[in-house]
Amino acid sequence: MNNDTICALATANGVGALGIIRVSGNDALSVVQKSFPGKKLEKQKSHTIHYGYFMDGEEAIDEVMLSIFLAPKSFTTENSVEIAFHGSPHIGKRILETLTKNGARMAKAGEFTLRAFINGRIDLSQAEAIADVIASENEASRKVAINQLKGGITNEISILRTDLLNFVSLIELELDFAEEDVEFADRSALNGLLDKIELKLDSLIESFQYGNAIKNGTAVAIIGKPNAGKSTLLNALLKEERAIVSDIAGTTRDTIEEVLHIKGHAFRLIDTAGLRETQDKIEAIGVKKAKEKVENANILVYLADAATEDYSEDIEMIKSLQRDDLKLIICATKIDEVLPPKYEAVEDIFRNEITQEFDFIRISAVENQNIQDLKNELSSYVEQLKSQENNVVITNQRHFEALRKSLEATHKVKEAISFQISTELLAYELRNALEHLGEISGEVTNDEVLGNIFSKFCIGK
Repeated sequence: MNNDTICALATANGVGALGIIRVSGNDALSVVQKSFPGKKLEKQKSHTIHYGYFMDGEEAIDEVMLSIFLAPKSFTTENSVEIAFHGSPHIGKRILETLTKNGARMAKAGEFTLRAFINGRIDLSQAEAIADVIASENEASRKVAINQLKGGITNEISILRTDLLNFVSLIELELDFAEEDVEFADRSALNGLLDKIELKLDSLIESFQYGNAIKNGTAVAIIGKPNAGKSTLLNALLKEERAIVSDIAGTTRDTIEEVLHIKGHAFRLIDTAGLRETQDKIEAIGVKKAKEKVENANILVYLADAATEDYSEDIEMIKSLQRDDLKLIICATKIDEVLPPKYEAVEDIFRNEITQEFDFIRISAVENQNIQDLKNELSSYVEQLKSQENNVVITNQRHFEALRKSLEATHKVKEAISFQISTELLAYELRNALEHLGEISGEVTNDEVLGNIFSKFCIGK
């Protein structure tokens, strides 16, 4: 890691009341000082704010406020300055150009956070949590990201890793005394620890389904025959005219995706083309896309027109789409057009034919009847994914893979003990488990992984 001084715009591009430019590095104060005459910045206390004009030679670029953060009490642990200026993109550009003339260079994506990680200010999972906080689009994802930023997952893993490290040390000691055939590590105590690690890893891995729903939203495919009311339902859920509604079957030719927030959770609603055999090439492509969307969905909301006389085609379609891991909600639509005897009979028809567990809701999107019941059912799906025992939720694919590999390595250690395999092999499997656990916090990492993680950050963070 270079100790050169970096600078970047920390606020969003575009016009605003204020903009902020960050400067960090050993020479941050002297770089800014060249354009901030009248006050000796190196003599100022940390966490102080100073008013003045930012200059380019003899020309005043803008009236600014400087915030000073002296090492090591800054985000990067380096000397840092934040320059607040009037939020003109042109002014920001001029200040950055001047800073580079003064000896700084433009920061790369995520370089401030990378320096915070390299300098020990945060661990790798906390660095990733910063990106998640910035990207959070709902209350649930914000809470999970903040918990991780506070060290949630690292705290869970570090205790287990420390205990395991103690056993590794004892096993390594046995290798040093191999000729004397001594056993320093209590195998039964090690087995007990491995059981404890397995339980924790299983719990964290299980939370990934909930975490993925929080971070990326739950995919909900709205499916049904043409003119079953899919687009009308989408509009009712979103409370806006997002999809074209028509009595003409086959109006929706492509998939329409919108995000709906319910009780702090995001749902990606996918309105699809009506499922039917068609000679229309464009509509046929839409039908194919609809089936593909169902394959990747978490929830299938199947709409059946309650006013129809024959549900056999609907039933066959549901059977062809159902999966064990797919939540199925069958909605009898246009229920306001149906008289009481049939109103009750529709559910029995589907119950008698569909063996997979499903929820049944009678709705009228036009009359807004029971739409809230559907929203509650969607929300309960996500809530049921959440483990009441685990406060830490895994939302990161990299963490999930590391946990899965750690669990596999833990199983192998237990097998090595049960089969009384050589101490050398046992030590190898223990190091494997330690390495995968260490990948989460960044205690074990490589430049390729770091480059991949921080390249996804915005510049200025």
